[in-house]
Amino acid sequence: MAYSEFQADRIRFRLRQNITVEKRMMGGLIFMVNGAMCLGIDYDKKENEDRLMVRVGKLNYIALLGQRGSGPMDFTGKVLNGFLFVRADGFDTDADLDFWVKMALEFNSLLT
Repeated sequence: MAYSEFQADRIRFRLRQNITVEKRMMGGLIFMVNGAMCLGIDYDKKENEDRLMVRVGKLNYIALLGQRGSGPMDFTGKVLNGFLFVRADGFDTDADLDFWVKMALEFNSLLT
């Protein structure tokens, strides 16, 4: 099963002022802002649920690991520093998704 278009639309709505490019990659949909990966959505086959892929940077990484639903991003057995997976229970409410989008955009603004 692919990522949920409903969840992708929730992200699109929040990034409507910022999205430059959407790319299908890493088994999901990545939202690029200012030419850099900001966040994305994919489907976790093990857990049978959608999950966010959020780029938060190395400084916020440890603190944000404590947020509900968040965990290290690990595709190949190696953790990607500065990137988190967020399970569905961590972005099911609008306030939760708004939080993660804000974190991703704040880091993205440091890249320009």
